[in-house]
Amino acid sequence: MTKPSENLINLCRAAVEAERQATSVPYTREGWAPWIAAAEAFQQAVTDEAAATGTDRGKLEMAAKKAVLHSEPAES
Repeated sequence: MTKPSENLINLCRAAVEAERQATSVPYTREGWAPWIAAAEAFQQAVTDEAAATGTDRGKLEMAAKKAVLHSEPAES
């Protein structure tokens, strides 16, 4: 299975959090700007990491999103 870097997972988390914040209030261009910037940074990082590691870009993106959106809860 494709394993994204910790940096890629962190960028994905940032994009997800920015989306949550942007969509929690009525739309404004300024309100969505952080989400757009975070999503662009994540997508660029996916492209760069895929090229650097020879990994399929789509699989890498999906692995990062799965790690962020469907992660197992931490055991205490």
